Amino acid sequence: MTTPTSPPRLALRGITKRYPGTLANDRIDLSIEPGEIHALLGENGAGKSTLMKIIYGVVQADAGELLWEGQPLTMRDPAMARSHGIGMVFQHFSLFETLTVAENIALAMGREAGTPKQLEPQIREVSQRYGMALEPQRLVHSLSIGERQRVEIIRCLMQDIKLLILDEPTSVLTPQEADELFATLRRLAAEGCSILFISHKLGEVRALCQRATVLRGGRVSGHCVPAECSDLELARLMVGEAEGLEASYPKVEGGAPFLVLDGLSWHNPDPFGTSLKDIALQVRSGEIVGIAGVAGNGQDELLALLSGEQRLSAEPARIRFNGQAVAHLRPDARRAQGLAFVPAERLGHGAVPDLSLADNGLLTAFQRGLVSRGLIQRGKVQAFAEEIIRRFAVKTPGAQTAARSLSGGNLQKFILGREILQQPKLLVAAHPTWGVDVGAAAAIHRALIALRDAGAAILVISEDLDELFQISDRLAALSSGRLSALKPTAETDTSEVGRWMAGEFLTSPDSAAASAALS
Repeated sequence: MTTPTSPPRLALRGITKRYPGTLANDRIDLSIEPGEIHALLGENGAGKSTLMKIIYGVVQADAGELLWEGQPLTMRDPAMARSHGIGMVFQHFSLFETLTVAENIALAMGREAGTPKQLEPQIREVSQRYGMALEPQRLVHSLSIGERQRVEIIRCLMQDIKLLILDEPTSVLTPQEADELFATLRRLAAEGCSILFISHKLGEVRALCQRATVLRGGRVSGHCVPAECSDLELARLMVGEAEGLEASYPKVEGGAPFLVLDGLSWHNPDPFGTSLKDIALQVRSGEIVGIAGVAGNGQDELLALLSGEQRLSAEPARIRFNGQAVAHLRPDARRAQGLAFVPAERLGHGAVPDLSLADNGLLTAFQRGLVSRGLIQRGKVQAFAEEIIRRFAVKTPGAQTAARSLSGGNLQKFILGREILQQPKLLVAAHPTWGVDVGAAAAIHRALIALRDAGAAILVISEDLDELFQISDRLAALSSGRLSALKPTAETDTSEVGRWMAGEFLTSPDSAAASAALS
């Protein structure tokens, strides 16, 4: 970091932003020095996203001043921000789904950077250098959520940037890849690039960031040096209470198998997709099984087969619920057999953005008496949504609020609550705490453990190894469409699971036999 006599790379003075009914940012001061890695912390809804959009020119502040390298500046739009050397990776992606990776990056970088074809070698080189391999010609709509985030990260790393804003950048990386990214960020900082780092993984913040600014309720609630704080101290600064933040849940063995995958294989017709190969897995009633893996290794395909979005009509017994073949059944028929499902994508898949929370509750819970003789029971729909909001502490004005108006963590709590309150026999949850703050994550974990202890079989698919080790009773990993051995959590560690995620188990001739035996 440079000497204090040089002007800050970025300084915010009294930034205020109001929305109808909400004061998102309230007189926020923030400064970032050249070459500094600075953390911005806060629970969901604290105002972090709004502040980042103001810096990047997406929205305009109602009051306050932004100084860039000591000079007052009005950031009119993202193009202006990029022209000054600011790059940003949003938590919710800004990509055109019908265009290729290269076309999206070319659009973001501008005409002077070259055509998509000219950028392809650089995209391959940069993505491989940082352990986030991408195929430039692949269409974005065929990418998983994790792969789409890679596109955003690579787009920024290809720019000549002075300030890099990263919102949850490691959520799709193995521990080894995260370490490589951190080395890259430290090298960029040493070369003078400022980095504004947003993460709910407090261990990452403490290891990487030199200073931190904490927001609560739209205001700056404090500043700290992360390396001098514990995870629990940082969490208390963010959420004000520590219930469940360092919970250690007992591991259990579970009862009889409820979900059984028996030699599950599926050929993906998408040339850029992943085919599943001979997956054998059992999830018992009263246990949580965690599946780790780098995005794009078959998670989306497995989720589609489990939910019924993709069916196997010719081989119905490849997937069984409580001994019953279900691989040929539609999603509603599987729900009638006891399935509840939390998809990876909150907006557009888990919830319809423009519908109210009440109507979003109806979408999957219609079988619990919310519809009678073809007529929607509006009173019961409203009561169901209100019960979710109350039981899962969803911060919202009410059940008639549109889903898109909620913060990511609150919408995730609503979706998870909607599924749990249906009292499922099997819950399949993808990335249950992706991008949510530590308080919301702790609440979600407590709800999953309570459901497990009530006898449900739970399958959690996540890239967050800390989360999987905290709540899972047994663990495995997906790599190239194959599933590793399934081990009790107490008998493995993050290093071994990280190697599984990288595909080391594929080199062992005994891996398939070991997986079957351990399942």
